[in-house]
Amino acid sequence: MLGLGGAGALVAATEMGPAFAAGQNGPALEKLSRELAAAPRRRGFTAVPFMIDQPDLWDHEASALLLNYGGGPKQLWECSDIGAAWPNLMRESLNGQVFAHGHPDFLEISATHGTAHLALFSQVMWDKYGLAAGTRGQFSRNDLILERPGVSAMDDRQKTDGFYGPGNNNIVSLQRRGVVFVACHDSIHAIARGIQAASGAEGPGADVVAADLTNNLIPGVVLVPSVVAYLVEAQRAGFTYAKAA
Repeated sequence: MLGLGGAGALVAATEMGPAFAAGQNGPALEKLSRELAAAPRRRGFTAVPFMIDQPDLWDHEASALLLNYGGGPKQLWECSDIGAAWPNLMRESLNGQVFAHGHPDFLEISATHGTAHLALFSQVMWDKYGLAAGTRGQFSRNDLILERPGVSAMDDRQKTDGFYGPGNNNIVSLQRRGVVFVACHDSIHAIARGIQAASGAEGPGADVVAADLTNNLIPGVVLVPSVVAYLVEAQRAGFTYAKAA
């Protein structure tokens, strides 16, 4: 019931992530991005329990790469409200650190939970489980995984509707710049319990729904047992904490 064993539950991150905007970042960040691309992601589950207490149920190798990152500076954003300005704030921080303060190896992590976690699921999951209902009418689809059409990392940095501008606030463009989005198993299971409760006794159990949601996290995401616990680990590893709402 805990999931598929062995290689059946592992997916290579090279099959799961947007193309990295190579040449736009420092060597340490580019090296980390390559290592993350090679690190396994655990998907392919049939069911996952309420509490994660075994390493084969989360992406502990990719997590260790983040916590051991030797470049810097390093910033951790706690993002919990899907309707808040977190993609914009993260983009502004990234622009300032890289282009103004001259830190091309700046690493930014989104520690994602609460309603913001809905943005880390594929559109297929949004359609299947009606996840838009959890956004209080703010989203009808997962627009946060859509890049502005026609943008490129070669865009003029001063172009407000270009790759680096406020007209292009989204997860995929941030990922292409080296930002890492950390997913929370506790939030996934809480969302699954809500779905199960709404579907009644005839629907699948929460452990099964949680597995389906986990298997359909967007490309490149790093799954951890609990984001609020991960905040402690990241700050111990030297990350600066920021709250994005």
